[in-house]
Amino acid sequence: MASMENPDQTKSGDEEKHVTRKLGGLKTMPFVISNETFEKVASFGLLPNMILYLTNEYHMSIATGANVLFIWSAISNFMPILGAFLSDSFLGRFLVIALGTVTSLIGMSLLWLTAVFPQARPPHCDSPMTESCVKANSAQLAHLFGSFVLMSIGAGGIRPCSLAFGADQLYDPSNPKNKRVMHSFFNWYYASVGLAIMISITVIVYIQDKAGWVVGFGVPVGLMFISTVMFLLGSPLYIKLMPNKSLFTSFAQVTGAAWNNRDLVLPPMESGGAIWYFHKGSKLITPTEKLRFLNKACMIRSPEDIDMDGRALNPWNLCTVKQVEELKALIKVLPIWSSGIIIAVTISQQSFPVLQANSMDRHLIPGGLKIPAGSFGVFAMITLTIWVAAYDRIVVPLLSKFTKRSQGLSLKERMGFGLIISCVATAVAGLVESKRRAAAIRQGLADNPYGVVHMSAMWLVPQHCLIGLAEGLNAIGQIEFYYSQFPKSMASIGVALFTLGMAVGNLIGSLIVSILNKVTKTHGRVSWVSNSLNKGHYDYYYWLLTALSVINVFYYLLCIWAFGSTENGNKVEWDEGDGMEDELEADDHAKGKGSPIVFPH
Repeated sequence: MASMENPDQTKSGDEEKHVTRKLGGLKTMPFVISNETFEKVASFGLLPNMILYLTNEYHMSIATGANVLFIWSAISNFMPILGAFLSDSFLGRFLVIALGTVTSLIGMSLLWLTAVFPQARPPHCDSPMTESCVKANSAQLAHLFGSFVLMSIGAGGIRPCSLAFGADQLYDPSNPKNKRVMHSFFNWYYASVGLAIMISITVIVYIQDKAGWVVGFGVPVGLMFISTVMFLLGSPLYIKLMPNKSLFTSFAQVTGAAWNNRDLVLPPMESGGAIWYFHKGSKLITPTEKLRFLNKACMIRSPEDIDMDGRALNPWNLCTVKQVEELKALIKVLPIWSSGIIIAVTISQQSFPVLQANSMDRHLIPGGLKIPAGSFGVFAMITLTIWVAAYDRIVVPLLSKFTKRSQGLSLKERMGFGLIISCVATAVAGLVESKRRAAAIRQGLADNPYGVVHMSAMWLVPQHCLIGLAEGLNAIGQIEFYYSQFPKSMASIGVALFTLGMAVGNLIGSLIVSILNKVTKTHGRVSWVSNSLNKGHYDYYYWLLTALSVINVFYYLLCIWAFGSTENGNKVEWDEGDGMEDELEADDHAKGKGSPIVFPH
């Protein structure tokens, strides 16, 4: 075996970057937190009612509008991965956040202009669901979709970097109370984010309903402008760290090195004949047997592969054992990750529940407050928040009495129960929609898509609560599971996997709607996802999601069985105690805990 000095363990690391305390500190927090808070209120406030804007103002069919929103959400969930890569590898966090903030402001302003200028959208049509209205032309659609893309790009710059950038400002290893300060920051950060999302789903949506689209879109633009100004004003006070090598680059190097060394013959593991490349002091000196073809990436061909300082001359031909095992750890969890795609489709249901609520009696009590159709998603948020708050303090102590485990449910059990509850959520949604449709037909509204059914929209609350609970179990359990399998240096990959799963789920959701719309309206039949909720069969759509979710539960059971069989005898003892990583463990954990509400659905 070959032991090589780690050239990166020098005095030029993160500690020297934090030597001076003239920059950073608590004085930067108003600028950092206000940037994230105003961005959340502005961006999340646009999504709930957007299906109504697309169908009423752009005369899109419900299926087309739903597909547009699915794809927009997919891009918004994918872009943070690209933003994190650019931040870590090239630009640094400050520049990525600044560019993202300005880009989001431009995108929201363009969307606002579609409401301000009638020429930016098709001519007004009183009944786009029943009349043959003029469709948007190419220039109008390019304007609209361009605003969506710019907002997604902006979100990709802000969301993966904001929390870590705030942690950069407070990290001070010389302060014995630094860990308490960091925990306090994380708590305030997530409290502000949760409050911002609650405000966006309620207040911003209410303004859109009551004051119209010009004011309803103008308020988020104003908030985003404040967010941009606040963040840039704090620029002279910030600690701005230089980018380091990204894990994505490391994964690419391992793949490339394994391919370049494909002609090497791996010796039997017990022979010890191979010479593995690792840094001095690393616990990972021999690669594991699983995915052995990747082990060729850390085999030393000859002493000429290493320079005098112990550095690999070409990192695309020779990687460390740790790099190889990090990639293996990622590949190993991918089957379980894939089981989260279908629940992502369920969590991402934005359009149809809003249209259902819009066709029902939305008064909280008869003659009382009327809840905006786009605000019913707040019940999922409330349920998720209550579950997260109650799990450690109430649920775990109760479950530990029965499971005899201090953590109550294992992470695999939490993910599994989340999948099961998502099945129940879509089944309940199907039952409620079947009841709503039957009531509409009974009340003579079959040919009136704008009629309000004499049925309380509060019937929709259980499905939203169940989706919130399923997300609290599966999504958070999913990220914590990744953390349990990865070293601290890969903590951000857990968040990246979750957002990638949401992005793929959005694309699958769009594909399902497109296929259903095409197949079910053949031979002169009415599409399941017709423009008229009362003529279509959205209950069948929910039953289809239920069937897919049930199949997915069994697929998940197969995945965890296969994962357990590969886990035995291949436990990796990761290198820990790397200074900044240890200190920011709470940062990484907070990123995982908060992801389901930080990233858009």
